[in-house]
Amino acid sequence: MRKKGFSVLISIIVALGGFLLGFDSALISGVVPFIRGYFGLNEIQLGWSVSCVLFGAVAGNLMAGPLSDRFGRKSILLITALMFTISAVTSALATVFWFFVVARFLGGIGIGIAILVAPVYIAEIAPANMRGRLVSFNQLMIVIGISASFFSNYFLLQIENSPWRWMLGVETIPAVMFFFLLFIVPESPRWLTARSREDEAMDVLVKANGPEEASMAMQEIRESFKRTEKATLGELFSRKMKIVLVIGIGIAILQQITGINAVLYYAPVIFEQSGLGRDAAFIQAIMVGLTNLVFTLVAMRLIDRLGRKPLLLIGAGGITLSHLLLALAFFSASYRIDENRIANLEQDGLPLPVIEKLETLTGTEYNSRQELIVALDGTLGKTDLVKYKLDLLKRLIGLNTLVVLIGVMGFVASFAVSMGPVMWVLLSEIFPNRLRGLAVSTAGFCNGMISFGIALVFPWELANIGATATFAIYVGFGVLTFLFAAMFIPETKGVSLEQLEKKLIVE
Repeated sequence: MRKKGFSVLISIIVALGGFLLGFDSALISGVVPFIRGYFGLNEIQLGWSVSCVLFGAVAGNLMAGPLSDRFGRKSILLITALMFTISAVTSALATVFWFFVVARFLGGIGIGIAILVAPVYIAEIAPANMRGRLVSFNQLMIVIGISASFFSNYFLLQIENSPWRWMLGVETIPAVMFFFLLFIVPESPRWLTARSREDEAMDVLVKANGPEEASMAMQEIRESFKRTEKATLGELFSRKMKIVLVIGIGIAILQQITGINAVLYYAPVIFEQSGLGRDAAFIQAIMVGLTNLVFTLVAMRLIDRLGRKPLLLIGAGGITLSHLLLALAFFSASYRIDENRIANLEQDGLPLPVIEKLETLTGTEYNSRQELIVALDGTLGKTDLVKYKLDLLKRLIGLNTLVVLIGVMGFVASFAVSMGPVMWVLLSEIFPNRLRGLAVSTAGFCNGMISFGIALVFPWELANIGATATFAIYVGFGVLTFLFAAMFIPETKGVSLEQLEKKLIVE
């Protein structure tokens, strides 16, 4: 029981890096409306103010492995805590735009490093039979951090003068806590062994595993570090690594290509596409966040019992069916202007001149939301369309919003119980000790680039090819994910990292 408590405590502390990651990446949603006016930003600059964190994260992905291999997992986590702290303070104090971007970029680097180093550290210290659950703490903390940022932004919104500065600056509190709590955390026993500090490594293993299991683990670790030369990209991409590279890079790409960031970042947009008003769309987006949290907890409960591969197969199946439901929901939507729908708009209190203009379109029907908007623009004019657009779409789009909600929540639940936590667990498990840092950085870089691309393209897809085609594309990605998991993903639960190395590396 004592060794279990030690592993859980250390894993929770390290996973606070995930909390900061989630908190930092999501808080910008409350800041954007304020900095747009304060800095006088155009659309491109506004987009850069958000996406600069993603660019920083990609840079952090590339740094994470080599730096943690050289200086140690704990040391690099301490540096990320400082990065989060400095980024929070400097972005909150920024008075010019370029300084704000640099401050946010620094926080993005911290995100990119923390998202890779934290799960690797936990995997290297956790007992084999608890590894999946403990590594999943990181994903759980990311989800909690995202939710906490939404609540934080809501309460700080009540501050009259520059609430956005407080929204950014409040991150200093968890960042400083993370920094000081890390001093309780020992260095990774695998890293210590690689540096010929076996006595220190043994002490950590005894605390985490007990004396008997620690001796066995140390023997396996020694065997895996027989080769002492520096890990290189050439060795990483050598023939013997082909199996683990296919698994690692494949799962990193598929985790994002199924559309999780598109759905989480643009949930209100999706719900508005279905005809909901902004307030209702925001409330349903909160429900999506809670679903993400609940099913992440379910995954943590099952990952060391049911296993990694079954969760991936169940999740990929759910992701595919959810996207199919969304595609069918939008495909069956009607975009029609008739007397009943105009009457509903009258009940909503739309001005009589707007109603009279709409009556000239009575009996017309359109093939898509975009066609409807073009017709309204030509009839009402841009000023009235912008002013009443949400009210108009809510009444003129005939779509089952309950089906859309079920589809979105079903997707998020399926992702949270599978691809969300399982990818990080697998990346922390499958690569050999010598190459783990470099390999995880490579897979993380692929994951980050796909994440950026999906989030960037999704609004364009909705506007240009429509919601039906967009979600149909994601159906295809869901099928691809299921097939990949069935054909390539091995079961890793309960197997030591060194045993996995022997099993997956082609000699």
